[in-house]
Amino acid sequence: MTIDSAAMRSNIVGLALIAPLVIFLAFTFLVPLGRMLVLSVSDTELAAIMPRSVIALASWDGETLPDEEAFAAVAADLAAAREDRTAGTAARRLGYASAEWRTVLSSTARSLPDDASSITNWQDTLVSIEPAWGQAKIWHALAEARGPFTDIHVLTALGMDGGPDSGLYVNVLVRTFVIAISATAICLLLAMPAAYLLSSVSGPLAGLLMLTLLLPLWTSVLVRSTSWLVILQKNGILNQILMALRITNAPLDLIYNRTGVLIALTHVLLPYAVLPLYAAMKSLPKSQMQASRSLGGGPLSGFFRVYLPQVLPGLSAGGLMVFILALGYYITPLLLGGQGDQMLPFYIAYNTLQALNWGLAASLAGGLLIVTVILYLLYVRLVGVERVRV
Repeated sequence: MTIDSAAMRSNIVGLALIAPLVIFLAFTFLVPLGRMLVLSVSDTELAAIMPRSVIALASWDGETLPDEEAFAAVAADLAAAREDRTAGTAARRLGYASAEWRTVLSSTARSLPDDASSITNWQDTLVSIEPAWGQAKIWHALAEARGPFTDIHVLTALGMDGGPDSGLYVNVLVRTFVIAISATAICLLLAMPAAYLLSSVSGPLAGLLMLTLLLPLWTSVLVRSTSWLVILQKNGILNQILMALRITNAPLDLIYNRTGVLIALTHVLLPYAVLPLYAAMKSLPKSQMQASRSLGGGPLSGFFRVYLPQVLPGLSAGGLMVFILALGYYITPLLLGGQGDQMLPFYIAYNTLQALNWGLAASLAGGLLIVTVILYLLYVRLVGVERVRV
């Protein structure tokens, strides 16, 4: 066997070994991710429920009211949707443009006569049921919802839809990053002394401290957040201790605000900041700081010029991990935060489970993903990729 054939055989074996992992990642990550991005611009609901209306409006000039054929098509589609119980889906889709149109479609579907064979003028019939059918606005909304693609969800996520809540999700996105950055900064400040202590001790004490650090990772996020809800409430143990020590005269408001969110997030995410720092500190020989002092350097000079530059990769890795994880937290802000502390995952879950606006939920999730990737690439460009690896 020649060297080239041996190398080719080795490459084939290597590809065969990693093929299951690649396939698994493709079907569990890449395919859902692509589906999410497509869903953010997909718009097929109305066309599936009101196909006659979509066809009738394809040639509409948009300047005057549609002809009688379009009115008859809307009536036929809504009557069929009423029978199939899908009128609510069509009304919800049209409600993305305006809540008024959602009411108009629902009311029209309920009020259509059962016997339509005797009706010769559907325009007058629909206008008598809902005067809005005599206005061009609702017809423009129907025409814009024909699909198969739309930009309404993306524009809403970017605050460019011009609606009364325009800019809501942009403000929520900024709030999400502010909370994530705040939690990251607190975790890194606490992780430095914690990691240094872990790297300095040995024996049973080191094992006990490591167990204490890892214990939060073995507990459900819901359990941890609920525990903090009990601890931080006005009659909780923390307020009782503070008042017993005469530190405060009255209970502090520590929940349903930003304080409670940051405390719980720090507790949940601190191990992810400590472990990379611990690995970086543990690999450093202690003789370096001794050499620094022997050469005339003080403690602060030795720390900033000798010690800190060598643990920066661990610091960067821990900070990046905490920041990315903090962006996706939903339960902790929901339980411990107020209305002004809910992060973007809350609104993604709301649009997915309650409002049933999956397109907007996909746009919000896609926007969060894109902004996170851009910030990550910018971070790597500024700091250097070697700084985010331990």
